[in-house]
Amino acid sequence: MRKTVLFFIAAGMMILSSCGNQPKKAEQPAPRIVNIINFIRQTEPRSKENIDEVLYRTVVEQINQLKQYQLIGTFLLQYDALINPQYQELLKSEIARGSEVGGWWEITQPHIEAAGMKWRGRYPWDWHANVGFATGYTPAEREKLVDIYMEKFKEIFGKYPASVGSWFIDAHTLGYMYDKYHIVASCNCKDQIGTDGYTLWGGYWNQAYYPSRKNAYMPAQTEAGQISVPIFRMLGSDPVYQYECGLGGGSQGVISLEPVYAGGDGGGAVRPWVEWFLKSMTEEPCLAFNYMQAGQENSFTWRQMKDGLTIQIPLLDSLRKQNKVRIETLETSGRWFKENFAVTPATAVTALTDAYRKQGNKTVWYNSRFYRANLKWEGDKFFFRDIHLFDERMESDYLTKAGESTQCIYITPPIVDGFQWSAAETKAGLHIVDAQGNNPKVGTPVVSELQGNVLQVEFSAADGQLFQIVFYEDRFEVSRTKNANSEAWALELKTAANAELPFRQVSGKQIKATFRDFDYTLELKEGSAEVSQGSALRMLPADNRIVVDCSKR
Repeated sequence: MRKTVLFFIAAGMMILSSCGNQPKKAEQPAPRIVNIINFIRQTEPRSKENIDEVLYRTVVEQINQLKQYQLIGTFLLQYDALINPQYQELLKSEIARGSEVGGWWEITQPHIEAAGMKWRGRYPWDWHANVGFATGYTPAEREKLVDIYMEKFKEIFGKYPASVGSWFIDAHTLGYMYDKYHIVASCNCKDQIGTDGYTLWGGYWNQAYYPSRKNAYMPAQTEAGQISVPIFRMLGSDPVYQYECGLGGGSQGVISLEPVYAGGDGGGAVRPWVEWFLKSMTEEPCLAFNYMQAGQENSFTWRQMKDGLTIQIPLLDSLRKQNKVRIETLETSGRWFKENFAVTPATAVTALTDAYRKQGNKTVWYNSRFYRANLKWEGDKFFFRDIHLFDERMESDYLTKAGESTQCIYITPPIVDGFQWSAAETKAGLHIVDAQGNNPKVGTPVVSELQGNVLQVEFSAADGQLFQIVFYEDRFEVSRTKNANSEAWALELKTAANAELPFRQVSGKQIKATFRDFDYTLELKEGSAEVSQGSALRMLPADNRIVVDCSKR
């Protein structure tokens, strides 16, 4: 049985027992999957000390550590590292041990020149988006770059790579790799705002998804509209604190499992944080599966990552021996995903303790092929911190033309954006409010995994009322118990005064919005929507119930 956080007040138990149509508890345990992914660059122009030999020795040390614990990993090669005989020899022996070698899709000068094109970068590897990533090239140029890489890889390793990852890969490139070379897995960067000039925001939080043919960051809703290559989200974001890192500013810092981060906010080189993160990811509700990516690119060097990996790898090995995680290659995870899911499944990421920071914060992420939603508790306060919709019809900026900016932006249509609609002094969110507009104090949440990709969240208010939020893949429902002392309540969106909101029309059953010239609609199956003084959006219940349909297209 999956582990479920148990907290039921007596009144809540009586109410639930009287409801005959409650979904049943899920019975099969969800796997907790770990990929140890180390991607490899030949050169690092940002540091004079980190010469090519230092980068090579880093990979040697990563392999030695995996051997010590009899673990396998995935090594993804940039083209400049792919053509280096040192890496070829090193990784052929690692393949024999069961590890995987695949492609890392950052574009380098040797790659461009092998394709008969002119290099536009400042260095042999240039991290600017319009030079170092496929989005900076035309679709025809992207295909040529894929063909050159694939043939060189096959010449060296005897087959085409099964896995190709990058901070971001455009849909044209990914679709071409799948259609012609039949790759089975990919990976991309965690959600972030402005980090290194790359913004990926509003996507499928952690886990994995099938991307749209028109936008590799956007989960598809249909098999016909998807590239059937699961994209796994990298880096292991802190599910509670990463989202608001840098709140009120234009970019975010990093709080992730990456072993080079050792700050006071937590990160992959802070043992108490790592222990908390692994415990949350292995023991708390997740629905279909939970996913973690460990490892680090060699650009950071062994000196910087050694302490973090010395913490993480033994812990992961211990969890493996306890059968709490599966440590496997990205290719293996991709094949498992395709065998089990025809379309993107619903998943959850849950963190109901704050054992590292001890600030009383908790969070629940729910993802499906139609939307994502995030709940946050700050002590006895609760709100929806994020809701983004997914629509396979929304084309990325890079689908048919090359991106010219050094920045890269992938983003999905927002309904609630707790980062971009906030200011340093005002935190945006969709709040439960009473008739006077006040936020009721709430108790500890109960999170339950139910059959059919359904997640149920319950918590009590100070007046004894029980709130229930149920997430289905196409909708979510918010309800409250009804008794003689029940007062009016609503869901109210609060934002910073200068927030740029997408809403065009809010009335009755529909919320119509436009974002980046893309029109979309949210529909209330039960309840109604309005604009009221002091809020951009207000949802009113019908018979103590609000049902929000996220599947209308």
